Amino acid sequence: MQKITPFLWFDDNAEEAVNFYISVFKNSKVLSVTRYGEAGPGPAGTVLTVEFQLDGQEFVALNGGPSFKFTEAISLSVNADTQEEIDELWEKLSEGGEKSRCGWLKDKYGLSWQVNPSVLADMLQDKDPEKAKRVMEAMLQMDKIDIKTLKQAYEGR
Repeated sequence: MQKITPFLWFDDNAEEAVNFYISVFKNSKVLSVTRYGEAGPGPAGTVLTVEFQLDGQEFVALNGGPSFKFTEAISLSVNADTQEEIDELWEKLSEGGEKSRCGWLKDKYGLSWQVNPSVLADMLQDKDPEKAKRVMEAMLQMDKIDIKTLKQAYEGR
């Protein structure tokens, strides 16, 4: 078991959200489901928590009621190796949600995601500050991240 596990609070659709997430990411699965008992506070037999993995990373989803909502103050960042992977994740995760700037989106459950190319961090940390600046300026103009455009900015084209 990993030492730190993200715990995601949903109103009453944790199981639905988990099934959506495991359909988006390869190597993902439900690990266990816990149900409310007679003591509540939810109706007996309904889902309390769902433990699951997304590509090996463990999470717990909780049906905690309407008290709390997701905000952009926390997001899940996904590194993608190819433009095809970025395109696929961007479209699947944003369906029914909302697309934003610089690779950010909210899914239909209100959870924020960042879909970034794996090469982005290296470009932004380049020893040549001009290269890093051009990449940042290019990224700030994008919604979905485009690797080809970032590489052109990096190379000064």
